[in-house]
Amino acid sequence: IKYDAMAAVTTALPNLQQITIARLDIGHKYRDGEDPDEEMAAYDNNLPTLDIEILSRFSKLRSLELFGAPLNGRYPFLFNFPRLEKLRIRSCIYLKWDLEMLAAGLPLLKELDCYDSQSLTGTINSLRVLKDTLEKVTIFDCPHVEGNMMDLADFPCLKDLDLFGTAVTGDIRDIEK
Repeated sequence: IKYDAMAAVTTALPNLQQITIARLDIGHKYRDGEDPDEEMAAYDNNLPTLDIEILSRFSKLRSLELFGAPLNGRYPFLFNFPRLEKLRIRSCIYLKWDLEMLAAGLPLLKELDCYDSQSLTGTINSLRVLKDTLEKVTIFDCPHVEGNMMDLADFPCLKDLDLFGTAVTGDIRDIEK
């Protein structure tokens, strides 16, 4: 959906359950979030800005995918969708977020899929509040994510786990049968 149509879509399709946000056309950017990277903010300061917070109007969202979206800073509203089951964030280099942000606003999250998010921080222990819902966790090439793999050992629904390129430690052989 092009941004100029997004406002109309929020009214016409309030029950929309899946949204994918990707790169913008050259010459546009999303409004900077909280605590943006100052160098990037200065670089694209003169571009017309679009308000990404319009997404918060989709209260029935179940799947949110961000692919290379030019987001700069923190956007807490992106992690406040009580019905969201699937969150995919890929190559959003300047999006600042922490695993702790998932706890309160995404209580039904089943799939977390994060690739190449250099600004993602936190410990996987933060995911324990989602212990009874998480089925798939992929945190790939996110070097600032830390913790011990054993923090996820007793997740009853977890079927798929990929923590490649993180600072998570642990040995799968330590999991008791």
